[in-house]
Amino acid sequence: MPELSKIGKKLAHYTSKAIAEFKMIEKGDRVMVCLSGGKDSFTMLCMLDFLRQKYHYSFEIFAFTLDQAQPGWNDSNLRAWLEERRIPYEIMRKDTYSIVKEKIPEGQTYCSLCSRLRRGNIYTYAEQHGFTKVALGHHRDDLIRTLMMSILYSGQIKSMPPKLLSDNKKHVVIRPLAYCQEQDIIAYAKEQQFPIIPCNLCGSQENLARVRVKKLIDELAKENPKVPSNMLHALSSINPSQLMDSSLWDFKSLKAENAAQTQPEAFPLVFDSAEFDDSL
Repeated sequence: MPELSKIGKKLAHYTSKAIAEFKMIEKGDRVMVCLSGGKDSFTMLCMLDFLRQKYHYSFEIFAFTLDQAQPGWNDSNLRAWLEERRIPYEIMRKDTYSIVKEKIPEGQTYCSLCSRLRRGNIYTYAEQHGFTKVALGHHRDDLIRTLMMSILYSGQIKSMPPKLLSDNKKHVVIRPLAYCQEQDIIAYAKEQQFPIIPCNLCGSQENLARVRVKKLIDELAKENPKVPSNMLHALSSINPSQLMDSSLWDFKSLKAENAAQTQPEAFPLVFDSAEFDDSL
């Protein structure tokens, strides 16, 4: 089993913490690790491989990479890296790049369609080969940025859960790096000199809303370093009575203990005017 550096031990600690708290991996699991060729997925694979060896191979890992036919794609170093570490893998080529370029006008963000096509191929492969878990490399900062994005641009309080059941109920998706900070992953990737394969599809789109949200959170963190961790904690500390979702909290039935027992007649009318809409 390889020795871990200080930063590697920190990442292994938080990875194992997430796995344990959300019961992401169980004995006998066959885990399909989605290796995109980026720093996050390389780090995730290293952490899972380390933990697999530490806990006496009680679960399997398999690296799956989807070659989406992006210009400049070269996976020769990736293959060599995997073979050197004796990690079983497959790199499957599916030209989703052409579909994305055809469907999305120049200047608009490609990420949504690109990820949807990629996810479809991942789920199909996992089902065909009998994997019990599908591991994605999203980290703490991905989770909190997604939360902020959802609030600002979708009007919803939601993010990326550490563990979820796919819409068709056939796949359990896990995010073992949910507690890991991006700055630690960057440091570890530099230390390990991973053979990174850059994304040439969306990497040039500098005005993505996600980039702006990242900058916003980074600026707030300069004033208060606890901002990112507080945002992550907020995802597990929901207080429905302090929000506005009537499906989670019965606001209409609230009344003080000393209120009259007779039920007053509800206010019957919402003033309606064509001058206004309900978009608020």
